[in-house]
Amino acid sequence: MTLLSRIRARGAEILRFGAVGIAGIVVNLGVFNLLRLGPLAPDSEVAGDDDRVVTAKIVATLVSILFAWVAHRGWTFRGPSRHRPWAELTLFAAINGVALLLEAGVVAVSHHGLGFTSALADNIASILGIGLGTIARYAGFSLFVFSSEVSAADAALDPAAGLDGPPEQ
Repeated sequence: MTLLSRIRARGAEILRFGAVGIAGIVVNLGVFNLLRLGPLAPDSEVAGDDDRVVTAKIVATLVSILFAWVAHRGWTFRGPSRHRPWAELTLFAAINGVALLLEAGVVAVSHHGLGFTSALADNIASILGIGLGTIARYAGFSLFVFSSEVSAADAALDPAAGLDGPPEQ
């Protein structure tokens, strides 16, 4: 089975993943901006006197991770579980930890490393980080965390085929 045919077979799953992802972005950016305009604003004295843009990004990402686990578990990757809930949540958290490092890393490099400190620049960096994190999440979730509705069908059709298998005729 070729990469394109695998993507086609997973079309509904990818659309659900995307819908949850868009909702997660709204949650992520909403919490990020609420924190940046409120308790973690540059002129706020909560948690010290330093600019806390990366802290705001981490908190926002953690909130969106919890939202996404519930949504993915109940909708995107619905069906029989691969793991018990606590094991699943642990794997989900580990993959999101990698995505969190990607997201916060982009914001940190942009804000602190490159000196782009405006709210617009922070949001652009946040969106770029979310994009990298999303790629890491889908790959990790579908490979390690959730059972896919297509996985069994893929294995039954051609268990030996890799992503770069022979082209279809």
